Amino acid sequence: MRIKKQNIFILIIVFVIIGWVFKDMFTQPGIEDLKGGFKELATYRNDNNTGPIQRIYVVTVKDTSNAQFIDYGNLMPHSKYGNTKVYYFMEGVNVPTSLSPGAVNFDVKYNSSCFALYEKSAMGNFGLIKNPFHSR
Repeated sequence: MRIKKQNIFILIIVFVIIGWVFKDMFTQPGIEDLKGGFKELATYRNDNNTGPIQRIYVVTVKDTSNAQFIDYGNLMPHSKYGNTKVYYFMEGVNVPTSLSPGAVNFDVKYNSSCFALYEKSAMGNFGLIKNPFHSR
């Protein structure tokens, strides 16, 4: 009788752990859960799968007062030894629709509209630069 109670107790614990794992799997926060009203308009990923992978995103934001810029950038795909950039623009302004690799990722006429840049480097370091194209 005692072994039967132990088996039932162990079974209950196993089911609780499995339930907890499944709950965690299906309730992860996503981009739609972030504050700011983010909308991705353009992306670029180089074709190089054997070397550094460069990812570039152009994103518009509805509300900058509570926007979670760093959290959004951290949710973007990143490869080890690669580079990820997210350029932020206000909703309703002209934004670049074509992106290119390298130091200059879009036409300079859009520089004045870009108000922030999130960048994650090859070693996983990340940061947010406000007004990245305004000279000091």
